[in-house]
Amino acid sequence: MDLILGSTSERRRELLSHFSLPFKIVAPLFDEESLPFEGDPVLYARTLAEKKAASLSRLYPETPILSADTLVYKGGRLFPKPKSQAEAFSTLATLAGGWHKVYTGVALTYRGELFSEVELTDVELHALTAHQISEYHRHNYCGDKAGAYAIQGGGGLIVKRLEGAYTNVVGLPFNSVQKLLSKVGIDLWDAL
Repeated sequence: MDLILGSTSERRRELLSHFSLPFKIVAPLFDEESLPFEGDPVLYARTLAEKKAASLSRLYPETPILSADTLVYKGGRLFPKPKSQAEAFSTLATLAGGWHKVYTGVALTYRGELFSEVELTDVELHALTAHQISEYHRHNYCGDKAGAYAIQGGGGLIVKRLEGAYTNVVGLPFNSVQKLLSKVGIDLWDAL
């Protein structure tokens, strides 16, 4: 059975490509900025993922559609994709030297049904100097990453430790994906 990945994230495409499961990428038709954050990161991550998947379900009613949304959360606030270099610097400076939470909502639609999960990983970043933050951003584009960093690649220098799934922080938690796909008869173990 084919699958649609309702996401434009290169990281999600790369993660799903680890499996021999055939899929195609279709950009969701939902504007995530149209949904205001009302204080609950779990509900927000789930709702964003569900709305992304549902936005494509009318076009592909007979194809499973998998969507996701990853949030970085600390101290009662979200740290979305930075809109400028200054915002990226400020975000990473705020997150550095402490713990934050990464939530990924994952949703699957198929034949009128909608399933969803939210996965949490706690991440601790090293304390970083202004020079280190600037160098990290100079060598790693982060305009498309919540929290203004990526755990993979050079991000290994800034991440001290994590509690939870690594793939959740990258943007597509395999545990949740396997659980959802199994509801429609797709087993990632058969696609290793």
